[in-house]
Amino acid sequence: MKNNTYTFYSDPGHGWLEVPKKELEDLGIINKVSQCSYINQGMIYLEEDCDAPIFINSYKSKYGINPKIYEPIQDNNDIRDYSIFKKERK
Repeated sequence: MKNNTYTFYSDPGHGWLEVPKKELEDLGIINKVSQCSYINQGMIYLEEDCDAPIFINSYKSKYGINPKIYEPIQDNNDIRDYSIFKKERK
């Protein structure tokens, strides 16, 4: 059973769930991630309204539990400065 903790980042306008790209590939949902999410150094920052729920539902379906989510107290983050996630062409 997987027991990872994922960090949720937010700013005054939006939020993102940080998930390793490899885990999205392993769950078979990497191609479901929209361009509302960001990528930086192998981590995908899943947009809170449409992409994060896809991950959470897939995780729960595979492992039978919800992922643990940690939400640090923060003033700012740099996520909006990261590259926009673009699907890889096969």
